[in-house]
Amino acid sequence: MYAVIETGGKQYRVEVGTELDVELLHAEPGKTVTLDRVLLVADGDDASIGRPLVDGAAVSAKVVRQGRGEKVIAFKYGPKTRRRVKKGHRQELTTLRISDITLNGKSAAKTAAKAATEAKTERQRVEEAAAAQAAKDAELAAKLAASAKAPARKAEAKPKAAPKAKAAATAKTETKTETRTETKAPPAKKPSTRAKAADAKATDAEAATDKPAPKTRAAKPRTAKKDE
Repeated sequence: MYAVIETGGKQYRVEVGTELDVELLHAEPGKTVTLDRVLLVADGDDASIGRPLVDGAAVSAKVVRQGRGEKVIAFKYGPKTRRRVKKGHRQELTTLRISDITLNGKSAAKTAAKAATEAKTERQRVEEAAAAQAAKDAELAAKLAASAKAPARKAEAKPKAAPKAKAAATAKTETKTETRTETKAPPAKKPSTRAKAADAKATDAEAATDKPAPKTRAAKPRTAKKDE
């Protein structure tokens, strides 16, 4: 709910909790004043427009402080007359905080307070539901932790193996590792390119020596030609 009020020759749109500076009102800080010049009151889709004022409407406000506004400079001069006039003015202001808007017995402050309490109770209800859910989750986690500890305790309760059996098992593993290390032969190193070339030359020389000597034809003896 909001209202449009008139004070000091000016109009203001106000709601509950609004703070505004208006023209000077003769009231001490802390006191409550009633502004009866209400031009419009709107509540949701319903609006009451005054002609010029709304009947049965009033706005209550609390005086926060009395003060003065910023200085306004007024300067006047007359050309070719050497007339110069400079004045400063600070307006007296009263700061108000709107506390309630009423229309035909309906109070905006009470409506706002009721909505706030309903929101608070709703928030409390949500918090209580969240706390209950957290307690259930904690209980379930404790149960799961207890069930996980049970098999671990059973495993610990099993008898330990005899030391002799452990010694025999270690001896077996040692013999297995020894046999494996014995059977494994060290990997042969690959011959280098120079060694390969030397071996190829040696084989070529051996092949040359093993070849049989080439056969040579025997020279036929020359016979003297018979005298004819």
